[in-house]
Amino acid sequence: MLSALFAWIALLLFAGTMIFAGIKDVLTMTISNRLVIVLFAAYLVLAPATGVGVDTAFLSALAATTALACTMGLFAMGWIGGGDAKLAPVVVLWLGHGLALEFALYASVFGAALTMLILPLRRISVPTSLVSRAWFRRLHDDDMGVPYGVALALAALVLLPQSHWYATVL
Repeated sequence: MLSALFAWIALLLFAGTMIFAGIKDVLTMTISNRLVIVLFAAYLVLAPATGVGVDTAFLSALAATTALACTMGLFAMGWIGGGDAKLAPVVVLWLGHGLALEFALYASVFGAALTMLILPLRRISVPTSLVSRAWFRRLHDDDMGVPYGVALALAALVLLPQSHWYATVL
């Protein structure tokens, strides 16, 4: 019973944080270290409280570490931002090792779609009312990246129903 309550808390916390991260990335083009740390710390507390076994947690941590190595490489090449490089491994940790590759695939597809929407947007003239908004100005600026946190958040939310968190509450 208590395990299911903690699973509900975990689901709501994770889903809410992913939505917040995606919106914040659009508005500020940043994903804060604090958000990543909170998600990591919450996993450390909630995983054992919901019955995640040591072996599962270890495999998820191994997958997250592998994801961190990959995303830091992408960051070093300038392909993703630092916040994205730190958020993705924590998402892998939460989703579990069994969903790591699917997460990478979904994030890549959503990221490509997002890029294909934003790049043409940067080629067209937009009303002054939009350009006067700092968040839109950043999205419209050729020198800015793409808010990849949106793709990470969407991928996480799409896969969340397949995670052990969801199975625990049903």
